[in-house]
Amino acid sequence: MKIMLDLNVLLDYFQKRQPYYHHSAIVLSEVLKHNVDGVVPAHGLTTIYYIVAKHNNKPQANEVTDWLLTHFEIASADKAKFVRARNLSIDDFEDAVVASLAEASHCDFIVTRNISDFENSPIPAIMPEDFVLRYVHLETSSPENVKYPN
Repeated sequence: MKIMLDLNVLLDYFQKRQPYYHHSAIVLSEVLKHNVDGVVPAHGLTTIYYIVAKHNNKPQANEVTDWLLTHFEIASADKAKFVRARNLSIDDFEDAVVASLAEASHCDFIVTRNISDFENSPIPAIMPEDFVLRYVHLETSSPENVKYPN
């Protein structure tokens, strides 16, 4: 299975945002254990770098970026993917780009807390907690399994 991770799921983990942290961390744990293939949109990498650098510091932003590059596939966006995004019936352009990249990456799901934003996506959206309930064997997965340099 291959999943596209929306930025809110990644930020829930990196910023330890409650009450979302737990399920987002378990989803990331599944990627680290190679139970699923995780994909991050290219623009998500730069956005996360910016947010972590702004709210924490640049060395931590560098560590987070390197961790993502090590463990996740990065979905690149070219003109065709942006054109596809513009042609999707999704109101928010950034969400449409995520959907377009998920489609081009052959993802099974977009894991996001904002499933209504992906109502017209060619790839179905699923909440982190629903993904965990349906696809994760909880006895072998835990947020503590997710380790990135601090």
